[in-house]
Amino acid sequence: MGIFLVRRVLLMAVTLFVVSIIVFAVSRASGDPRYTAMFQMSKGITKKNWDAMGKELGLDRPLVVQYLVWSGNALRGDFGNSFAGRRPVVNQITEKMQATAELAILATAFAVVVAIPLGVLSAVRRGSVFDYLGRFLAATGQSLPPFWVALVMILIFTVWLGWLPGAKRDGWDSYIMPVLTLGSGLTAGILRLVRSSMLEVLDSEYIKLARAKGLSSNKVIWKHAFKNAVAAPLTYGGILISLLFMGTVITESVFGWPGLGRLTIQATLNNDTPLLSGVVMFATVCAIIGNSLVDIIHARIDPRVRYA
Repeated sequence: MGIFLVRRVLLMAVTLFVVSIIVFAVSRASGDPRYTAMFQMSKGITKKNWDAMGKELGLDRPLVVQYLVWSGNALRGDFGNSFAGRRPVVNQITEKMQATAELAILATAFAVVVAIPLGVLSAVRRGSVFDYLGRFLAATGQSLPPFWVALVMILIFTVWLGWLPGAKRDGWDSYIMPVLTLGSGLTAGILRLVRSSMLEVLDSEYIKLARAKGLSSNKVIWKHAFKNAVAAPLTYGGILISLLFMGTVITESVFGWPGLGRLTIQATLNNDTPLLSGVVMFATVCAIIGNSLVDIIHARIDPRVRYA
């Protein structure tokens, strides 16, 4: 297990290094950031201002030195100040992080609570109404675009019925539509994998032997079948963590949710390079840590993974 953990830590470091190079390269390839910075600050582009801004941003140094300085500051959590608000990027990310975390945690909890029982029931009652319902929800959830789901929900529950608020974060009812929008795709993916994995395990010989020995149906399903079928959905969970941030960008934009997703859209529209770089690096770190935790849990469940 120790060697496995060392490999994962090294892989995390290499991945973060590669992503940092890509983020820095894109930030420089998008054009000289001084144009955007001076436009956002309504500062005239004079020779004096141009040179002063270049020295402030470190643009008067070689590109390699610029990257080393930028990456060193990033390791300390310093991504500089945003162009639009002239505030530290870290402070803006910290302010918006809670709203996004609440949305992501609630959506994931909703997906797990709904998808796992329904996926198991769909596999156990193969060919029944529950099976058709599970397959229908899986196909529908993965085929409908999140922004379309969000707009339809706003149209029905806000405009027509007036039951739920459309674009605010105030009170428990404001969480319902964003959580359902973000959780629908997660539910579909997990449900589909749980069902297919359970079907494969339920047809195995040791499950037939367990039934022949007279074990109760619940013990066969949850203790023997589900324990061995959870590996594939758990692996998919690592991918979901990476895609969750992309989902929050769409969901928060539609519902006006004051989180990191909406902050990313604003930074992109404003061409705010420091803010956008900071958000991307923060999301990358979260995805890397989440995937590594999933790998560790997977290794604890299936020891064969440690030697892969």
